[in-house]
Order: sequence, then C-alpha cells, then structure tokens
Amino acid sequence: MKKSVLREFIKYVSLNVMGMIGLSCYILADTFFIAKALGANGIAALNFSISVYSFIHGIGLMIAIGGATRYTILKSQGKDNEANMTFTTCVKLGIFTGIVFIIVGILRSETLALILGADTSTLPLTKTYLTTILCFSPFFIMNNIMLAFVRNDNNPKLPMVAMLTGSFSNILLDYIFMFPLRMGMFGAAFATCLAPIINIVILFRHFMGERNSLKYTRSRIILSSLLDILSLGLSAFIAEVSSAIVLITFNLAILSIEGNLGVAAYGIIANIALVILAIFTGIAQGVQPLVSKGHGLKNHNELKKVVKYALLTSFLLALITYIGMFRHVESIIEIFNSQHISEIAGIAKTGFKIYFGGFFFAGINIILTMYFSATEHAKEAFILSISRGCIVIVPMVLLLSRIWNMKGVWFSFVFTEFIVTVMATFIAISGKKASNVLKS
Repeated sequence: MKKSVLREFIKYVSLNVMGMIGLSCYILADTFFIAKALGANGIAALNFSISVYSFIHGIGLMIAIGGATRYTILKSQGKDNEANMTFTTCVKLGIFTGIVFIIVGILRSETLALILGADTSTLPLTKTYLTTILCFSPFFIMNNIMLAFVRNDNNPKLPMVAMLTGSFSNILLDYIFMFPLRMGMFGAAFATCLAPIINIVILFRHFMGERNSLKYTRSRIILSSLLDILSLGLSAFIAEVSSAIVLITFNLAILSIEGNLGVAAYGIIANIALVILAIFTGIAQGVQPLVSKGHGLKNHNELKKVVKYALLTSFLLALITYIGMFRHVESIIEIFNSQHISEIAGIAKTGFKIYFGGFFFAGINIILTMYFSATEHAKEAFILSISRGCIVIVPMVLLLSRIWNMKGVWFSFVFTEFIVTVMATFIAISGKKASNVLKS
C-alpha cells in the first residue's frame, strides 16, 4: 500500500507541478519581454495589472477546484449522474462569469488601472493590458475548469502537456508580437491570452478518448449544488486572490516609499514569487484528487501518507529555492533590469533575501488549505485563506512599512505566513475529524 500511495503521489504531483510551472510562466514571460521592450514603466504597469489577472484566475480556480472536489467524491461513491451534473454546472458558471468580466474590461478598464495605482506614465500601458486580459477572461476561467476536471477524471498527464504547451507558445508569441511585430503591451497581453485557448484545444482530446467519463448533461442549475461548489472552492479563490490583494497593498505601500522604481523592483520579486507559489499550488492541486478520493472512501491511512509526502516535498522545495535565490540573486535581477538601474537592483536584492524566507511557511499553508477544502472542511480552509490574503497581511504591510520602510514591506510577507502556519497547526490538531488524519 505504501509503495502504491507514494507512486500515485509522485505521478499526480510531478505532472501537476510541471504544468503549474508552465502556467505561471505566462506572466513571467511577459515580465521578461516587457522589461526588454518597455523598461521600468512597463514592469510597473504589468505589476499593477497582475492583481486583476490573479482575480480572474482565482474565480476559475474556485469553480474548478470546488467542482472537481465534489465530482471526485461523487464518482468514488458511484454517483456518476450527480458527478456529471456538477461538471455541467461548472461549465455554465464559468461561461457566465467570463461574460461579466468582458463587460468590465470594455467599460471600466481605465478606472481599474487608476484604482490599482497607475499614474500618467503607466496608465496607457496598464489600461491596454487590463482590457486585453479581461476580454479574454472566459478562456482563462474555462481553462482552469477543464484542467481540474480532466485531472480528476484519472488523466493527470494531459493537463500537464496542455499547460506546458500553452506556456511555451506564450513565450514564443511574446517574442514575435513584441519584437518582430512591435505590438508593445498589447502584444504581451495578447500572447498571454492565446495560451489558455491552446490549452483548451489540447484538453478536448480527453473528451474524445475511451478514458473519458465526463459528460455535459441537460440539467438546470440547482442553487444548493452551486453553493456547494463555491464553498468547496472558496479557499482556492481566496488563496489566489490573496496574491492580488498582496500586490495591490504592496504596490501602494512601495509607491509611497520608493515610487515607480520601487514598484518595478517589487515587480521582479512578485513575478518570480508567482512561479514558486505555483509550485506549491501544483503540489496541493496534485494531491487534491488523491485526498478527495481517500476522503470519499474513508481511507484515513492513505490520507495521512499523502499529506506527509506533500508537506515534506514543500519544505524541500522551499529550501532548494531559497538557497538558489540567495546564491544567484544578482544574476536573476539583471535578467529583468534591462536598463541597469542601480536603485531597482538594490531594492530587489534586499527584497529577495527577506521575502523568500516566507516560502518555508507558505508551502505548508497552501497544502493544508487544500487538504481542508478537499475533505469538505470548507470553513477551516476559508479561515486560513482569508487570513493569508487579507486579515493578517494587509495590517502587517501597513504597520511594518511605517516602522522599517522597505524592509518592513518584505518582512510583512514572512511574518504573515508564519502566523498563518501557527493557526493552521492549531486548527489541524484541535479539529476532531481532521486531526485523525493530520496527527501522527
């Protein structure tokens, strides 16, 4: 049994982590090419825009993870019809939500850009990026839904292939659109928006194969089912949107301390951090089908092993990442600091060394949040997610930035993740049902 559980863990996690790295490279590729083509103002504009991208991505994840969790539990209990009704509900909800975002993109992108901190030098670039990704939001949302359901339908390899293909396409299109075609900020955004479309085309192969058990059924949306999906996926939404809230809060705090150059420096750190967080999210989403299946079958022994493997993997990855960043921080900054601005390099160097210490705790928090969500402990998952995304981080940034200026901004992330880890540990130990699995 131990070898079987470990084999399944390695299979699902490795494939999903590789796919999530590919998915996170959407924005990282934009950062690199925008830095080369548009300089510090371009990076600052992108950093203002990422929060909206994270919100769209979070909506997609909420529908996808909530629906896929319920789908897997129902399938493990032999309730195939109810499982497919859940899939159908998620597809309808994803399309409707995407249409709402399109309307916002057409009518309110400039207002959003101003709220997010754009000024006269960054407003045109920010508005262009926001309008483009909002108008393509249905594809981002449906991509998340398809990825989650195909993965939970016993096909973790195809989502990995789709995400990596989309990512490599994004990198290639970024270069083509921004340099040979000179399409500027729109080119960067458009390349990013084409990637999920490519993903979806690849994922449709699953529906034509013999392994497919997903079926779109003619059924009305039942309010109780809709609320169930959203409640199970809420922690995933909060976890993703927390990065948006952190970005907005950090941007506004840094603007008051170091101006646009400070925001550009944070833009480098934030975009590298998105990749690292994507790895932890990949671990969490990779174990979600295993956790939901074990929960549905009430196999607590298997659940214990999966959670232990996930936590150990996250710690090792955090350690490797921190050592790597500490040794190569100047080279990493130089890649994105195309104008060789010393102020940006100095701010970013200090930021990397402090900020990345928070990932030792962030990995634990992301995995335990996913565990609670995948085992129908939506309330516990929500508490951890909202604490990371708002309740702890926002006052921490505002307080520490006043006391220690930029160092306070960087330390606020570390302190927040540590506090939430303490909370997560307490909830895991004190919870009656959860503690049976998490205690060992």
